Amino acid sequence: MLSTIQDFPLTINAIFRHGARVYPSSEVATFTGTRMRRSSFTEVAARVARLAGALKRMGIGDGDRVGTFCWNAQEHLEAYYAVPCMGAVLHTLNIRLFPDQLAYVINHAGDRVVIVDGSLVPLLARVRDQLKNVERFIVTGEEDASALGEVIRYEDALGGERDEFDWPEPDERSAASMCYTSGTTGNPKGVVYSHRSTYLHSMAECSGSVFGLSDRDKMLILPSMFHANAWGLPYAAWMCGAAIIFPGRHVQAEPLCRLITAERPNFGGAVPTVWNEVLRYAEANNVSLSCFRLVMSGGSAVPASLIEKFRVQHGVRLLQGWGMTETGPLAAISNPPRGSAPEEEVSWLARTGRVCAGVEIRLTDGDRVLDWDGQSIGEIEIRGPWVTASYYAEDAPEKFHDGWLRTGDVGVIDTNGYIQISDRAKDVIKSGGEWVSSVDLENNLMAHPDVLEAAVIGVPDPRWDERPLACVVVKDGSPVSVEQLREFLAARVVKWWLPERWAFIQEVPKTSVGKFDKKVLRARYAAGELPVVEPAAKAAGD
Repeated sequence: MLSTIQDFPLTINAIFRHGARVYPSSEVATFTGTRMRRSSFTEVAARVARLAGALKRMGIGDGDRVGTFCWNAQEHLEAYYAVPCMGAVLHTLNIRLFPDQLAYVINHAGDRVVIVDGSLVPLLARVRDQLKNVERFIVTGEEDASALGEVIRYEDALGGERDEFDWPEPDERSAASMCYTSGTTGNPKGVVYSHRSTYLHSMAECSGSVFGLSDRDKMLILPSMFHANAWGLPYAAWMCGAAIIFPGRHVQAEPLCRLITAERPNFGGAVPTVWNEVLRYAEANNVSLSCFRLVMSGGSAVPASLIEKFRVQHGVRLLQGWGMTETGPLAAISNPPRGSAPEEEVSWLARTGRVCAGVEIRLTDGDRVLDWDGQSIGEIEIRGPWVTASYYAEDAPEKFHDGWLRTGDVGVIDTNGYIQISDRAKDVIKSGGEWVSSVDLENNLMAHPDVLEAAVIGVPDPRWDERPLACVVVKDGSPVSVEQLREFLAARVVKWWLPERWAFIQEVPKTSVGKFDKKVLRARYAAGELPVVEPAAKAAGD
């Protein structure tokens, strides 16, 4: 029997119409460093129409790519809606890519227009002469943009257009936006999100089993809008009418704490390094974060110590989200199960997460599918309506397996669908034929009160083939020793995991999206550039 339900298209256009019509007074606020710029959803919607009109006047049409090189700000949100809703494709450009990678992704995507924040003009100007397809630059703000040659000012472009636009209705399976992976190996790879995938992902984030968002929320959106659609939060916020707070370029702990104190958001998202900095500043300057009902973190493993500090110091629950550019991005969230005891909550929150409704996961060892028993270790594979099936204009058959995406994450899945990742496949440490979890070692090290950051890599060992090297960043002035850190770890992990080799460093190198860049540490170790020390006692052979 055929369904009689209407074939309603799941598009960003539908999200846009709903938010503008049903929540006209909800607010978008952007921090300038000294004040807030504020607009209602109604006012933003009018500017979205004007931007679409300006882009159409420039010749942008169906399927054309429009790049953005911007901070988290209202103008970026306007592009998030104007570009896909007019049938074009939004290409968010990572401002932290190396110049050759930035030029590569702009050329590979075929961007015809790039919208750039005035403060970022010098970064984009470095590759201006390498760009093959870009016809126009639209510059927000008032900064000098002469390094890009002839440009169009954003407000001038909008000034000549109407507050209304004859919006088309794109096919829900057509491309809406695209983002490139951070390119830790080889060139970055393009992931294209459809209208349908974005709509369904937004509904999932609004659901009670994920974030439970509504128009009663004030969302501080710190995940970069230039990567993975800021974890989908700008679309979810508009869909449910939540107030949106953007930090602009002011993403350091001090201005963020001023922003939080003034605006009192009740939901926030950021990578662990940002939350760590905010917590340290808040503790040192008596800043309350108790306004939050919920914060979430992701991008890399979230230490239990970070979750505990939010809970104890501010009475705030921190959820861990797991996903990747290729998964739209959210695939799992660490909400504790029904009936879990209060004293067990942190241990649940620190897990990678429980798979979200809408996607499916499995555990594999080669061609063998493993049980969800909490013991079997394998690679996590995933499929679903917001999971990519291929990369843009590039073959990568090694990333796909019988219709499933190979995540490259190694771990276990318990009987209730909770994932615990022990490592990235490329980072796993195999010592004497047994696996050592660098993630567990890092999280336990960062629980030490004197440790700010810790990254663990595998290095060659003549006896055990490979052993862990702990690279640690400690608080300024801390006298903590290798022996003390090793003793601290000994109470938390099995004895043979304890690293023999240690390096105290100033900072853990990061990728363009804020993750620990372990390939840089491995290269520095191979070149003899890490200050490696060993404790008096040896670990594996004790």
